[in-house]
Amino acid sequence: MSVRFKPSCADGQPQEIFGAPVTALYVSANGPDASPALARALELRSFLALAEEQVACVRDRVHADMAPDRDMGELSADKLQVDSQWLDAALDARDGYRAALDELLRTMPPPDQHTRPVRAAQPMAVATLPPSTAAPAPPHAGAAQARRP
Repeated sequence: MSVRFKPSCADGQPQEIFGAPVTALYVSANGPDASPALARALELRSFLALAEEQVACVRDRVHADMAPDRDMGELSADKLQVDSQWLDAALDARDGYRAALDELLRTMPPPDQHTRPVRAAQPMAVATLPPSTAAPAPPHAGAAQARRP
């Protein structure tokens, strides 16, 4: 399944800001007039959806391992410790993507305001150096010397 169709906890924000469902936003992000902010927001939303899927996978695995009908002899503290580390990593990633998406959506220009690159005219400095009065370099200046045996 494509990340376009995976739900995420942050789907409401882009829908509200850009005024369209997430799947429609992915289509418009590929258009010629797509804003860079929309493309970046959808990229972060995709990463967030994948991170949330990873959290759910680890959670489901732990729940299955801890199910009441499972044999107690199958429990492994080492396996649960590894799952705990994986869950920590997945939750950190989810929180990071969520924070980055929130920050982007909070600080981006309004969607109806098209940003144009500003080109400031910068003067170009041109200078001519006076002719050198120093003696010319010897013909072998800078040449590597041959090694002696």
